[in-house]
Amino acid sequence: MDRYPHIIFDLDGTLIDSAPAILSSFKLAFETAGRSPARPISPEIIGPPLRETLAILTAGNDSVLIDELAAAFASTYDSSGVRETAIYPGVAEALRALLTQGRTLYIATNKRIAPTLKILDFVGWNEFFHSVYALDSFDPRLPDKSALLARLLEIEGLNARDCIYIGDRAEDGQAARANHLPFLAVTWGYGGLAPRDFAAEWRAVATPTELLTALS
Repeated sequence: MDRYPHIIFDLDGTLIDSAPAILSSFKLAFETAGRSPARPISPEIIGPPLRETLAILTAGNDSVLIDELAAAFASTYDSSGVRETAIYPGVAEALRALLTQGRTLYIATNKRIAPTLKILDFVGWNEFFHSVYALDSFDPRLPDKSALLARLLEIEGLNARDCIYIGDRAEDGQAARANHLPFLAVTWGYGGLAPRDFAAEWRAVATPTELLTALS
């Protein structure tokens, strides 16, 4: 794998484990609304943007209900939830090593920008990333991660051949492919990537040490 000078990371399930706080915030949102989810609130739901996840959990497109649940979720997660964020072992060391090598790091995430920035502040990573992008960093909000990566490349003036995207879900790989970016999948998260999900050109790593090796 080439030594890419610009490395773009997904956040949840790639750099941090926010699953416990996310799941508890979803459960509390439904309890507050006096509703029951249409499917179990489990790690498999983590990844899509908030409103899309709530549409799945409510098995519908009731915008009023989704607004209510989204507000309840944000009230809990954006305050106490972000402080429950855990860093995957070895990830911080890997990020520091990449910076030492002169790489420029970015984040492109489905997570809302407000809790994303709070988490980076909480874990002390504000200086790690040159830029941080989320779907709702833009008005109107971008529709998906493919569009997000496209805007990142445009705004930062980056050539796709100098970049790589690192994530934990098939959606991340598909978004990378749509922007002609190579994709490296991490398997320590909760993306649930199975062999059948992999495109021929994708690679996977099981530890942050393997990640550094793959990028060297």
